[in-house]
Amino acid sequence: MGDKANAHPGAAGRATAADHPTSVRNVVLVGHSGSGKTTLVEALALAAGAVNRAGRVEDGGTVSDYDEIEHRQHRSVQLSLVPVEWDGIKINLLDTPGYADFVGELRAGLRAADAALFVVSASDGVDGSTRMVWDECAAVGMPRAIVVTHLEAARADYEEMTRICAEAFGGDDPDAVLPLYLPLHGEPGPDGHAPVTGLIGLLTQKLFDYSTGERKESEPGGDELPLIEEARNRLIEGVIAESEDETLMDRYLGGEQIDVKTLIQDLERAIARGTFFPVLAAAPAAEGARQGLGTVEVLELITRGFPTPPERPAPAVTTLDGRPRELNPCDPDGPLVAEVVKTASDPYVGRISLVRVFSGTLRPDQTVHVSGHGMEDRGHEDHDVDERVGALSAPFGKQQRTLSHCIAGDLACVAKLSRAETGDTLSSKDDPLLMEPWQMPDPLLPLAIQAHSKADEDKLSQGLARLVAEDPTMRLEQNQATHQVVLWALGEAHADVALERLRSRYGVQVDVVPYKVSLRETFAGRAAGRGRHVKQSGGHGQYAICEIEVEPLPGGSGIEFVDKVVGGAVPRQFIPSVEKGVRAQAAKGVAAGHPLVDVRVTLLDGKAHSVDSSDAAFQTAGALALREAAGDTRIHLLEPVAEVSVLVGDDYVGAVMSDLSGRRGRVLGTEQTSGGRTLIKAEVPEIEIGRYAIDLRSLSHGTARFNRRYARHEPMPQQIAEKVREEARAAS
Repeated sequence: MGDKANAHPGAAGRATAADHPTSVRNVVLVGHSGSGKTTLVEALALAAGAVNRAGRVEDGGTVSDYDEIEHRQHRSVQLSLVPVEWDGIKINLLDTPGYADFVGELRAGLRAADAALFVVSASDGVDGSTRMVWDECAAVGMPRAIVVTHLEAARADYEEMTRICAEAFGGDDPDAVLPLYLPLHGEPGPDGHAPVTGLIGLLTQKLFDYSTGERKESEPGGDELPLIEEARNRLIEGVIAESEDETLMDRYLGGEQIDVKTLIQDLERAIARGTFFPVLAAAPAAEGARQGLGTVEVLELITRGFPTPPERPAPAVTTLDGRPRELNPCDPDGPLVAEVVKTASDPYVGRISLVRVFSGTLRPDQTVHVSGHGMEDRGHEDHDVDERVGALSAPFGKQQRTLSHCIAGDLACVAKLSRAETGDTLSSKDDPLLMEPWQMPDPLLPLAIQAHSKADEDKLSQGLARLVAEDPTMRLEQNQATHQVVLWALGEAHADVALERLRSRYGVQVDVVPYKVSLRETFAGRAAGRGRHVKQSGGHGQYAICEIEVEPLPGGSGIEFVDKVVGGAVPRQFIPSVEKGVRAQAAKGVAAGHPLVDVRVTLLDGKAHSVDSSDAAFQTAGALALREAAGDTRIHLLEPVAEVSVLVGDDYVGAVMSDLSGRRGRVLGTEQTSGGRTLIKAEVPEIEIGRYAIDLRSLSHGTARFNRRYARHEPMPQQIAEKVREEARAAS
């Protein structure tokens, strides 16, 4: 790394189909919103010759010109793939959104990649959410490197940023996070800021000048070497500490000059193993230039330091009935096992699936088996079908380059998989297999919607089905209790993009309405009621009288109906009619229009008429009796209570606990976890946490996560219950 001036010109440029897994590198770019990931991807593509000097894709379009919503929102909202070629290696650059609402796209990128570039801004530092993703990568041993951007900012300080990165990412070993290069500064401008014009390699002691827009290698002057001596010695010690040669450290400390090639080889092995994390610098090319600062160094790191697909463990694979299946790692000739890491809809060609092949070779017009994990809880249709693969292509902006095949370790876009959804497995129709799913965050922000017009209503269900098929972090709920269609999202920006896609992509206009929590009612004490339904208006009349007693039951008991009629006061054939009327009224509620639960209704007495009594009459009498009993006692309004678990940095524990208390929450306990975080467990009324996904992010500066699950319904405080009843009366 850093010991050659350029890749071979003939080998650089547009990526085609890879011929062997070892000639592929899959790299995901991670960083907070605004850190410069997409700009870095464009700079790398330009340096590799995949775009021309104007920054345009050779076939037309721009590198990031993929989704019109991204242009309108001025930020990335989805995973995008840019394949380039450098030194005979195909590099699949996976650009991920930095905003927390689109973490599902980030998780998909992590699944498809074998290494990660963490992009941090020299002027903004490292935020909490980026640290959390770093920890996720560390948990699975993913190799990582750090690229510092925005060096042109007035307050940018590369040396200080490398120290911050070592502190944020190094954990117990800050010497595992060290720079490979130091910046060279030009003459200061009028504002006193000296621009970065080149880099000096700490191992090779070579100078790389980018001031002309082309990388030029030279030997440093005598006054420049002393500037890097301290950083160079620290880097050499860090590399030697990771060397498999246990004698190397003793030889170095004994004064022996270690060969640079040996150091570079040890460095590359340590990076590929995920035990050493180099820091590099990069900046986009000036207008009209081809190579931006540090772009060649980043490309060299990717091709020489990051692992090949066969060097990374693949996810577990089973048969459809759950039996483990062992496969040769990343074998192009093995059984087909591929995974849909992203699904998108194109207005001209229909559904396009971004697929990572883990075993075998995927070819156009091949019939494959599509199997999923049955996420009915998120609104996905059940599917386990055979489908014919359409054309294979490599994306670049809006352009698609046709591919003849896609081997194990590579990625490709697949057209016309009409039933495949994000997270599904593609395998041979004669040997169907299933990959273990990757972890996806739960959508916890509810968005109640309804069709804007009758025409929209006809298209709504299909549009929503397509949305959740594309995005597994979105959940669709048809709430039977509140009769609302609820789209669960990760945050406001996530919800906004969903509504925009419904409108622009599927032609469905919806209105957002207040989200309703599923409330219930119950009796506070014992009460009696008499239902009298007597009418005579010519012909057959209506005659039914019943007397009931209602008493509360423990939570979760439902409605219990008991017959204690004696002497045939209510004929046997009409007792089920009374029960039917009682249950129908209970479903409608007796106070504020919410279902009545957890009561025992006992039928004690009644009267009937030999001619005018009927099933309908006794149903009506049963309902009237229940309503009268409700007027004879206090009715509790029951609200759902959720068990909430919040994982938050120790610095924000007090603020989070105070906020939960303000939401009528009861903190059940706290538990210290690794990484300076605390797990807070609490019970909170669901009516208080409708927007908690947004509020918690603000409260913790994006560093906290939470999950929730329904615990039970319990009585709502009288003051709040009365307010709900008043709103119900006003609405009626």
